[in-house]
Amino acid sequence: MTESGLRSGQLADAAGVNVQTLRYYERRGLLTSPQRSPGGHRLYPSESLTLLRVIKTAQRLGFTLTEVADLLDTGRHHHGSRPDRGLQTRAGEKLVEVEQKLADLTVIRDTLRAAISAGCDDLVACAGSPCCPLPFAELAERNDHADHC
Repeated sequence: MTESGLRSGQLADAAGVNVQTLRYYERRGLLTSPQRSPGGHRLYPSESLTLLRVIKTAQRLGFTLTEVADLLDTGRHHHGSRPDRGLQTRAGEKLVEVEQKLADLTVIRDTLRAAISAGCDDLVACAGSPCCPLPFAELAERNDHADHC
């Protein structure tokens, strides 16, 4: 780190991202444009490292970059009121999404285990068999119902 900030490569390395990610985050408004050194190098304030870690953690929690930008914006503009309200609401909504994905993945896992146990080897042959554990008949019924609606 220099006296006036972190250069792009230093910040990227410390945050575990690449320099192109920094530039992309700048274009998206997640990072403010850095100052420049007399030699033209970008110099990011040390707080940028914390911000990058927050962004990457939020992404790992399932938030999109648009959602992260909204959360950051809410936090920046609501320091006088309850800044956690936006996070609380959005985290609750994200939790509902994650729980639904887990339920969907559980069904997929159980169906794949059943297909392996049943010895399914050919999708077309399996689709015609009444003992096939894959939901071909259920999907066909849904499509037929959708076609008639």
